[in-house]
This record gives sequence, structure tokens and C-alpha cells, in this order.
Amino acid sequence: MAENIVLQMKNIHKSFPGVRALQGVDFTLRKGEVHALMGENGAGKSTLIKVLTGVYSKDEGQISIEGKEVAIHSPQEAQKNGVSTVYQEITLCPNLSVAENMYIGRLENICQNWKKMNTDADKILQSLDIPAKATQQLSTCSLAVQQMVAIARAVDTDCKVLILDEPTSSLDEQEVEKLFKLMRDLKGRGVGIVFVTHFLDQVYEICDRITVMRDGQLVGEYEIEKLPRVQLVSKMLGKELDDLSDIQGEYSTYEPKEGEAPVFEAEELHSDAGIKPFNFHIKKGEVNGFTGLLGSGRSESVRAIFGADRILGGRVKMNGKPVKIRKPIDAMKNGIAYLPEDRKRDGIVGDLSVRDNILLAQQVLRGFLKPFSKGEADKIADEYIKLLSVKTASADTPIKSLSGGNQQKVILARWLLTHPEYLILDEPTRGIDVGTKVDIQKLVLKLASEGMSVTFISSELDEMLRTCSRLVVMRDGRMVGELSGQDLNQNKVMNTIAGGDK
Repeated sequence: MAENIVLQMKNIHKSFPGVRALQGVDFTLRKGEVHALMGENGAGKSTLIKVLTGVYSKDEGQISIEGKEVAIHSPQEAQKNGVSTVYQEITLCPNLSVAENMYIGRLENICQNWKKMNTDADKILQSLDIPAKATQQLSTCSLAVQQMVAIARAVDTDCKVLILDEPTSSLDEQEVEKLFKLMRDLKGRGVGIVFVTHFLDQVYEICDRITVMRDGQLVGEYEIEKLPRVQLVSKMLGKELDDLSDIQGEYSTYEPKEGEAPVFEAEELHSDAGIKPFNFHIKKGEVNGFTGLLGSGRSESVRAIFGADRILGGRVKMNGKPVKIRKPIDAMKNGIAYLPEDRKRDGIVGDLSVRDNILLAQQVLRGFLKPFSKGEADKIADEYIKLLSVKTASADTPIKSLSGGNQQKVILARWLLTHPEYLILDEPTRGIDVGTKVDIQKLVLKLASEGMSVTFISSELDEMLRTCSRLVVMRDGRMVGELSGQDLNQNKVMNTIAGGDK
């Protein structure tokens, strides 16, 4: 079997300041196989690929191509060693022809031999059955064909290892099938393909083996037929529940009045972020959640509710009355608050003080022509710093100086200040310590006991089970299940994510 191995990575370590991104990871790729590299956000997949392609230098470990140890310090060296990558975002030039995109940067006197370049490009395109002509402008091709042209360029460089990083994210079913046909063709020619994706159905359709990573470590390597989907989901998420106490029993459950309309209802709501039409409601005082693997659409669903992505259709009601929510300010005016998944990019304003970050949403609602007085601002900031136990030298401290957990508390304070009826929290505990996690979970349950409706999203399934009374399960941009009561358990959630016990 050793003679079939085209790529071997052994004991790969990579650290960044304060973060151990890879810890002793092994990865083996055989000639003529499609090998899925799987793991949730932060698992280390991208770092491993960047080490292999020379974007990052490894701290420790060995990389061998066809049995020969190699040193790869740049993408150019990777390509010389037969390693090519096609990324999710197509990095070609749409204003150039297909042939120019295939050969740009590789032919010194490209302008002197257009005819040969076009002829050679057409031969490659025909041999790979790619429906494009060398002379046509790339921008006239579909996304799928542009992906195929990128692959053709990679293959024409004597590629031994082809890395496809989320190549199907923007493709429809017919385009995916065309891409898979090309992948099977390359596999038959002996090319080893590393397929990075979050689509489970595609993994089981095209791949031979799966390597699973979690938290920068290797979980295992598996033959596809020996790893049922539910077990794959379990290995990606980490099956063990931690030993934090059951906190639900600490707070009373809010009892809605008989006949009371849901606080929020959506019917056939869908957005341009790949979310298929869905129906959803949440009652007063309820905590529910959206769950699913990375890329399932859990975050995009709540962004649609808040109007953060472009809405393509659907109807929305608040307390039984139709409302229009097409952008975030509409949601805010209707009593909806949203703590986004990426607090550094979409949440905090780093150079502003803790005080200014707390006041930001309420100031938007009031209008910037009605600023808070200094006395009002100080009083509000001090009240919420105390309420949420924010650790900060003062309200004047720039928020970027705070720890991640305290930044998260400040953003929570910002939204609580608007006194929302419906609070959406997307990954509110990511990257913060266990103690602060429990504080936030307890706060969620306390708010719900007082009548606030809360949608809670977390990559950590145990957190969802501890805080939510109902879970909506997402897969590939669709709602595929809804669990509550006795069905609200780890095995049922993972089976539903996986699409049944297959």
C-alpha cells in the first residue's frame, strides 16, 4: 500500500501567539482517491492546508510527496512539488479568456504564441470534458465551469495532489454533478484529491476516505463505508457532554397567556445567503435554538430574521401583526436584537470605549441628533457593567482592551439596553472561559423566565441542550427537523443533522 501513497504529513505542529492551531496531526492521501477533510470551524483544516501549500511554515513535522520528504515554504514550491489548490473564491481573471487564465504566469512569451496556447488549452478542456472554449471570456462561463477551468489549470501543472477547498458552496445540483464527473475523471488518472466541504451528502457520494479534525487535533481517519453519517457528526462535534451542572432547573419557566400569539413568526422566509424558504415561530419567554454543522445555514437563518442579509421573500409577524423587516433597523424598531457570530468583525467597535459600545444600538434607535448627556451615558454604562459583571478598569476603557468574554458581555449589554422582546444570540460563548459561558447561559434563562424570547446558537451541542427547550435542525440551508421534549437529546440531534441513522 505504501507505493500508492502520494502525500504523507506526519506529526504536524503549528502555533500562533496564544493558539496551538495544529497538534501532532497526521494526514495520508493515496493516488487516485478522493479524501474528505472534515471538521467544524476552528478544527484546523485550513491551517493544515496552508502548511501543505506553503502559506504557513510548520513548527514541527514532516511532509513527503511520493515517498520523498520535501520542504515547502511558498505556494510556488508547493506547485513545483505537484500540490495545487482550488479555493472556494475563484482566483482567476474574469476579463481574460479561458486559455489566458490557464496559462497566465506560466508562459514567458505568451503574446508570441496565441495560436499554440489556444490549441493546447482546447486539448486539455476536451480531454477533461469541460464545456468551455479556449478563446471565450471567462466571465461568460458559469461558476461551475470557472471552477473546472481552475482545476484544469492545476492539473496541467503536473498536479499529483489537488486540494479542493469548498468548491461546491456556490454551485447548484446540476453544476455539482458536472464537477463530480471531472473529479472522478482525475481520480481515474491517479490524482489524489483532498476535498474540503461541509456537505455531508456530497462526502458520501464522491469520497473514498474521511479524515476528521477537532480543536487542532486528529480525531481519526476512516474508510467511507465504515463510518455512518451519525458517527461522523458525533466525531466532528465531540460526543462527550461536559460535567457542567444542569442550570435549567435554577429558573422558573415563563407561562404564556392562553391564546397569546407568538412573539415572532416567519412564513416562507428566505434570503440570498442560500437559505431555502422556512417557517419559524418563537413564543414569549421561550429559549429555542438553531443547530447544525458549520455551513448548515443556522447563522444565515437568524440573519434573515434580523434582515441582515437580503430577503428574497416571505412574511413576518410580531405578536400576531404583519410587519416588514428588510434591514436591521426594521428589526430593531420591532423589538428584535441580534448578537452576531463574529464579535470582532460585526459586534465591537474596537477603538470606542466600553460606554460608547454599550450605548450604540440605543443611540441608533434614538437618532444621532439626540445624543445622551454625559450623566445619562455614565449612569447607563455603570448600571450595565455592574449588571453583567463586566471586568473593565472603567467605562472609558477602549473595548478592544477587554478579554473576549468581557467584550461579549458589553455587546449583550448594548442589546439589553434596547429592551428587546426577542433576543438572538449567535455563538455568544465562543472563545470565552467556562465561567463566563455559564454566566451567559444563566443570564439567557433568567431573561426567558422574565418573558423575553431568546434564540440561542452554539457550536457546542451540550450548551444548546442545557439552555433550549426546542431546537430547529438545519442542513444545507434547509430546516430538516424540529426537536423538543424527550427528543431533545444528543443522539436524536446528531441523527437529525446526519439525515437519519444511515
